[in-house]
Amino acid sequence: MTETINTKHYFVDEAGDLTLFNRRKQIVVGTEGVSHCFFVGMIDLPDPVSTHAALERLRTTLLADPYFRGVPSMQPGARKTALAFHAKDDPPEVRRAVMQLLPSFGGKVIVAFRRKAALAAEAKLQFQLGGQRWSSDRVYDDLVSRVFHGKLHMADEHRIVFARRGKAERNEALTQAIERARQNFLRRWKKPDVIKATSIQSTVPSQSAGLQVIDYYLWALQRLVERREDRFYAALASQYRLVMDLDDTRLNPYGTWYSDRSSLELERMKPVTSS
Repeated sequence: MTETINTKHYFVDEAGDLTLFNRRKQIVVGTEGVSHCFFVGMIDLPDPVSTHAALERLRTTLLADPYFRGVPSMQPGARKTALAFHAKDDPPEVRRAVMQLLPSFGGKVIVAFRRKAALAAEAKLQFQLGGQRWSSDRVYDDLVSRVFHGKLHMADEHRIVFARRGKAERNEALTQAIERARQNFLRRWKKPDVIKATSIQSTVPSQSAGLQVIDYYLWALQRLVERREDRFYAALASQYRLVMDLDDTRLNPYGTWYSDRSSLELERMKPVTSS
């Protein structure tokens, strides 16, 4: 009898940017075109194959609808909605249709984010003290380690797909970030070091339905955190298992964590701007 292998499928993307300074070394966080925060999110998708099929059926239906005939992002040459769903670029009617479909996939979302005002202060302090130079890749890798904490012992095999960042795949660095998450979990909970099969791939959203899904969850959370607009997050709230606001240290030095036991609501969240 063939033994069944339990496999977990994870998809990882980011939202926001890691721009902190302009050429004059002035802090530009929150200015036009520059985000207030940087997010890394992961979704555990039970069935990526059926997710892909469902999104493709929806895309085919929408593209055949005469209502969208003249919409620029729906044209194949634009390489946007016609190629892959992307919350920022999709028309509102398309976004609504995608968001209605997302909960049916049964995904579980974990997100960690940094407030860039705090990152800029850290970067300036590092420069003044002559320590390790600030690195956007190091910030990204740290957030990857955090979202995977406690997630790499839950199956016989883990398949992780990252949204490609720039031209380099950085698979070696991502492998190290994943390994840090595994080792940190083992140390904290004194678990035996049992190696699980883990594969890592970097690709683009048009090649991965899972990346299109996590993009939507990150976009909805970013709208909540940066614009204090909660209607998109509310539509998907039940799929967020953990949101880590690492720079809201009002109560804990490690930040503020939102989960099923402590839900994320605008009234409880520290604003990212003073205005």
